[in-house]
This record gives sequence, structure tokens and C-alpha cells, in this order.
Amino acid sequence: MSPYINAILVLPRLRIQNLNTISSPLTWGAPSMTAVIGMMYALQRRFPAEWDIDLMSVGMISHEFQAQISPGFVNTFNLSRNPVGPDGKPGGIVEEGRAHMEVSLVFGVDLDVEKHPDDEHDQIAQQIQDIAYQMRFAGGSIMPALPGQEPVWQSPVLRKLGDDEEKHPGIFRSMRRAWLPGFALVSRDDLLADHLQEMKVKAPEASALDAWLDLSRHNRWAERKQEEDEVTGEVKEIVEWQSSRKQGSGWIVPIPIGYSALSETYQPGEVENARDQNVPFRFVESMYSIGQWISPHRLSDFSDILWYSSADESAGLYRCNNDYSTNN
Repeated sequence: MSPYINAILVLPRLRIQNLNTISSPLTWGAPSMTAVIGMMYALQRRFPAEWDIDLMSVGMISHEFQAQISPGFVNTFNLSRNPVGPDGKPGGIVEEGRAHMEVSLVFGVDLDVEKHPDDEHDQIAQQIQDIAYQMRFAGGSIMPALPGQEPVWQSPVLRKLGDDEEKHPGIFRSMRRAWLPGFALVSRDDLLADHLQEMKVKAPEASALDAWLDLSRHNRWAERKQEEDEVTGEVKEIVEWQSSRKQGSGWIVPIPIGYSALSETYQPGEVENARDQNVPFRFVESMYSIGQWISPHRLSDFSDILWYSSADESAGLYRCNNDYSTNN
């Protein structure tokens, strides 16, 4: 169930330099939503306690993405050279994928409207953006405009939604114009489930992993057909190339959406060398699904783009959720 929000905060056109583009052990590209939600929580912790402002969900809109790669038949990441060791030889290289990105972040906010009147909203939004400039985003640096670059013409926005939910789509439509051109990442768990059912018709042993891999790539194959020449009546054999990607299927991408438990939950301090010895610890592995990049003008409500976290400790599932629906 999506968290309660009564306001929207937008940090527009953040320029990110050298973010980590390896989003999971199996995927690369834009940062995963686990990293974006993690940045949201880190930003929340830097707020003064007297603000009484809670960030509940976040959406990511990509305006520009430039992977730091050497293109070829097989793309390779541009890697930095490690310093020379005592033996005069360079150390081993650990592959690091980097990219530059321009992104707008849209936060769903639980705001104390009585404490923060409307005339304070612009000031608070600017203060939050100033805090964000001191942070990292998916391992990358949030950069202001450099000499010779055009400054960001948009300002951060904090806007109340009001109690009338029927007016929220209208507010969304008035705000989404500022996010163009760009693409918002939404969840398409439904595509994965539907594709698995289609595959099981021909291959009953197909698994969710097979469906995920099939959706993650472009499959093309040749089919032979008999065709009769309209003039001579001669029957000829022709070859037609088929594709697994149907026209109009959208910009579909494989994405990590959270973590699945591999072990029981250990008490604080029970596992040596854990990052934080004051919180419980659990071994996990990445969970995957399918996402879609959609232009904001094709969306109708804030719930379409906002992601939020959920945890089911008994099932060992810790994942990111998004309420996008094709029925909107």
C-alpha cells in the first residue's frame, strides 16, 4: 500500500557526474530505484528535526544519460588506472561503470501544513536542494553549472496537494510540462507475469528467469513462407524476419527492484565486519523485474511515477514498489 502524502517536492535537472551505472550483478544503465530511495532516506536524515517534513516516496525522470564507455562491437567501460605498487606494477583493476546523467527527482511528502504556510514553501524547497548538492546520488557527485554551461532555469518546487484527491491529476498535469523532454521509470511487473504465461504455452518448464531474460533482449528469427507470384503464378519460398518486440511495446528494460533474504536475521553485532554493528543483519540477493521508461506527458497521476519501499520480514522480501497501471 502506497504511503500517505499531502505535498510534492521537485528537485529539477540535477546534473550527476560519475554515478555508478552498474545497478546490480546482472544489469547496468540508469541507477536502480534502490539507490534512488536510499538517497531519499539519506536526504531525509539531514533535515532539521523542527521541519517535521517526511519524504515518503520518490520518482526519477531522466533527461540525459551519457555512459562512460568505449563503443564497439562489445561496449567496454572506461576504467581508471590504479597507482603503481611497491613492485612497480599497477594493481588489479576492479571494473567500475560510470555515467553522467541529468535527472529530476520528484518526492512524495508528508508535510505539516499548519507549521509550514504556503509562503514558506519556496524557501524550504531551495534549502532542501542546497542540502542535496552536498550529497551523492548513486555514487555520483551532484554538480552545479560549470563555467560555460547554462544554469538550470527551473527552481525547486514544494507544492501542497490538498485533501481533494480528484484534483491531484490536474496538479500533476500542470507540473509534468516542466519535466519534458524526459522519461520516467515505472514498474511493469505485469509484463513479466504475462510473458511467463505466454512462454509456458510452448515451454511448460519455462521459469520467471527465462521470461525476464527473454524480455531483456531483442530476439529475431527467420521464418520461411510460400508466396505465389501474382503475374506468373509461380510459388516461391521467401524468408521473413520476426522480432520478439512488438511494435508499440514501449521502452522496456530489466531493473533490480530490491532484495530477497538468503539467511535468517542475525542480532546486532552477531556478524563480524558488518557495516553497522547496531542494527540486525541479514544476507540477501538482488530481486529483478521489468521497468519501462515513459514520457511524463503519457502519465496521469503522481502515483504513476512515485516509488516507495516495503519490507516483509517473514517472507524475506525487501523491495521497491510503484503503482503505475496501464488502465490509467
